[in-house]
Amino acid sequence: MGKRIGIYVERNTLNNAAQMNGILKLSHFAQRLGHRTDFLFRPDIHKIKEYDAIYIRAFTDPLNAAYVAARTAELHGVRVIDDSSSILICCDKVAMYRRLAKAGVPFPETLFLKEEDLNLKQAAEVLQRLGDPVVLKAANGSFSMYVEKVHNPEDLVKTAKRYIRRSDRVVAQRFIKSQFDWRVGMLGGQPLYVCQYAIPKKYWKIATYNPDGRNMYGPVKGVSLAQASPRLLEVAANAAAAIGGGLYGVDLKQVGDDFVVIEVNDNPTINAEDEDSKASDLYDKIIQFLTA
Repeated sequence: MGKRIGIYVERNTLNNAAQMNGILKLSHFAQRLGHRTDFLFRPDIHKIKEYDAIYIRAFTDPLNAAYVAARTAELHGVRVIDDSSSILICCDKVAMYRRLAKAGVPFPETLFLKEEDLNLKQAAEVLQRLGDPVVLKAANGSFSMYVEKVHNPEDLVKTAKRYIRRSDRVVAQRFIKSQFDWRVGMLGGQPLYVCQYAIPKKYWKIATYNPDGRNMYGPVKGVSLAQASPRLLEVAANAAAAIGGGLYGVDLKQVGDDFVVIEVNDNPTINAEDEDSKASDLYDKIIQFLTA
């Protein structure tokens, strides 16, 4: 018997053609398997209890309506991607890295700075320990926002004081230079897709948001699971397991023949012709997870 799948979206989802095409692909696969899909918006949250599963494709900050959608689904026993626990953990980088550390997952050397640490003396010690440059991250940033490189104590203090307004910790991390980031999509503890996010020339991260409104992204290259390094998949699986059993995008950098985790993201990007380019069964697997 077919299931009713609600796809929760918001305006930013509708404005992203590649993301919408990915959602429409999933909807097509679902209907082919005998399921019904409906788009749900904020005013429709009260309808979630009428569905068998909810697939969230919107910003999942705990302060956003998507989190309310997740909790509403859980309260009514409706299967949901993303679950509220994963949202809370992934939107708090301090909690995320602590879970990775407890599970023994490798990631770059990282310090958590409190407000009293934000002085020139302590900043100099951070740079001496982590090297130049240091990557600073707001604890609750996403999509490469609120992530900056600093080279001296003055800039470290200035940037960290901006970020500390957003939470009570700032993440300081050792910089690892690379030409791309690996992304492994994980679902229910199993690899879903693999791709490389290239870093644009003259930039140092996969996405940069310029003051003039020109956002810079590198191209995405899909890699089949069969061709991916077994060690890459192993580290990604361990990272995902440290967070939960849902849908995650694990970002990693390659260091020699090994890999270190940069972040684990809930609600990972799934754009048509990007993440799905070498994963023809991606949408089938998501539907099977939702309707299990």
